[in-house]
Amino acid sequence: MFDIGWQELFVVAVLAIIVVGPKDIPRAIRTVTGWLRKAKGMARDFQNGMEDIVREAELEDIRKEAEKAAGFNLEDEIRKTIDPTGEVTKELEDLSKVADGDETTEEDSGRKTAGDDAAEAEKKASGSG
Repeated sequence: MFDIGWQELFVVAVLAIIVVGPKDIPRAIRTVTGWLRKAKGMARDFQNGMEDIVREAELEDIRKEAEKAAGFNLEDEIRKTIDPTGEVTKELEDLSKVADGDETTEEDSGRKTAGDDAAEAEKKASGSG
C-alpha cells in the first residue's frame, strides 16, 4: 500500500523510541494499529457501499431493458419493416380470398378464365342441341 522501505521504518522506529519512550512503545503500537484497523474498516465499508450503488444502478439499467424487451412485439416490428404501407398484406389477403373462392378482387371481377369460357360454350351447346 505505502511504498516504505526498511530505512524509513528504521527512522520511524528511532523517532518513536525518542518521542514516546521505550516503556510506552507497546501501548502506542496498539493504539496506532487500532487506528489503522478502523481506517481499513471504514475504507472497506466505503468501497462496499460504492460497489452496492454501482450494482444497483446496473440492475436498474438491466430492469429497464427487460421491461422494454417485454413490451417488444417482434411480429409488429417485422410487419413494419417488410410492409410499412400495408400493401403487401392487402395483396396477400386478396390472394387468399381468391384461392379460397370466397370472393373475387376488383381486378378479377372483369376477367374471365379459360374455365369460364369452356363452361359458357358447354351451356350454349347443351341449350341449342
